[in-house]
Amino acid sequence: METNKFAVLQKDVQEIIDLIGTNQNTEAANKLVEASELLDELLDLSGDDEDLIEISKYQVLLNQLQQRINSAN
Repeated sequence: METNKFAVLQKDVQEIIDLIGTNQNTEAANKLVEASELLDELLDLSGDDEDLIEISKYQVLLNQLQQRINSAN
């Protein structure tokens, strides 16, 4: 799998964190949906164990961010 796709995902996650930090929770939630869709796409296209491990880390992180957004509302 291209590391490029993980770079995009990493950028999206950082943007979500920044939006949460500035109390822009609606925008953070929207960006989280986009990141989740990208993660699902990566999961569908991957069969490599290393990629699946990386994807699972992002799944946990996105779940934590979702909880943070929900608790702030």
